[in-house]
Amino acid sequence: MKLINPIKTCFIISAFFTAQVLAEISIVQTKFGTYKGADVTQYQMQNSQGMQLKIMNYGATLTSLKIPDKTGNIDQISTGFNQFKSYFSDEYNDNNPYFGGVVGRYASFLKNGRFSREDQTYQLSKNAGEHHLHGGQQGLDKRMWQLKKFYKTQDAAILQLRIYSPEGQEGYPGNLSVVVEYQLTQSNEIRVRYLATTDKTTPLSLTHHAYFNLNGFTDKVLDHQVQINSSAYLQPNAENIVDGTLAKVKGTAADFNQPTMLKDAFKTLKSGFEHYYVFDNPKGDLKPVATISHQNSGRSLQVLTTEPGGLLYTGRYTSDKLAREDGTQYGQYKAFCFETSKYPNGPNIKNSPRTYLTPGEIYDETTVFRFAW
Repeated sequence: MKLINPIKTCFIISAFFTAQVLAEISIVQTKFGTYKGADVTQYQMQNSQGMQLKIMNYGATLTSLKIPDKTGNIDQISTGFNQFKSYFSDEYNDNNPYFGGVVGRYASFLKNGRFSREDQTYQLSKNAGEHHLHGGQQGLDKRMWQLKKFYKTQDAAILQLRIYSPEGQEGYPGNLSVVVEYQLTQSNEIRVRYLATTDKTTPLSLTHHAYFNLNGFTDKVLDHQVQINSSAYLQPNAENIVDGTLAKVKGTAADFNQPTMLKDAFKTLKSGFEHYYVFDNPKGDLKPVATISHQNSGRSLQVLTTEPGGLLYTGRYTSDKLAREDGTQYGQYKAFCFETSKYPNGPNIKNSPRTYLTPGEIYDETTVFRFAW
């Protein structure tokens, strides 16, 4: 009779169960803080590849994203904080960088905080000089969202949050109901889907304001390579307001149709990028629009979206005083955003695509952040 080695058997069983655990996807919730007497909850999602995503229900905000590099080392690659109170520090609020929030009702600038439709003019709140920015003083990123559902499947951890915005909030017409769904998949994707309905025609442009740094904040993002599928961007004026005028990228520093290092583009455009690129996507299909990569870490991010365009922002105005509690330093050019959305200032631009949501319609847009290493 062949004797069984109990130590070897124990090791095999342990390895089997470890593999089973790693193969599963998980989602757990913890208390993250308190806001106006209500508990702020943080949801942690993890897949078997080592990706770990944290979302809090205040602002439906991404607070943390950790992913491996090509050698297996896991690093923090998103801006955010480990404590809820840090989102209210003087440094954060003076700079107001919208770290990780779901922005709305209308992303980016609305000139003079005003738009007209069907012979009626609507005056919105002004929170950026004479203009309206990212939904106003109390945009969706600065309000508590409610849990609709969180669960997991074999392929993804899924979180659904919802919020109600009453008519007149920040000056907007219509009662608006919004659901955002986050999925962390086994394919290393963060899928962000927005669903919304209204009882009165209202402008609506939701975006995700996550900031990423694929080198894990060891340096600025100038060592990132960028490729964007776009032939034109919306030309801004001196106040960074667009009027629908297209500027061709060919032959300029803003041309990323071929992969280009940011440090090379910065040689010409030293202030960095805050450009809204227009995509050729009239049907609103889910299409790849950009790839951003970092050679030394092996990390890359591919962005897919149904939106008509997206804004590349390289963090020109991010304060150097901002840092995560563990010492991870943020600051100017230390992270980038790729904010997919409707046209900035869309209600004031003739024929801007899908700017308004009307009663009976369902707003349904998706952006996918697909990571690899």
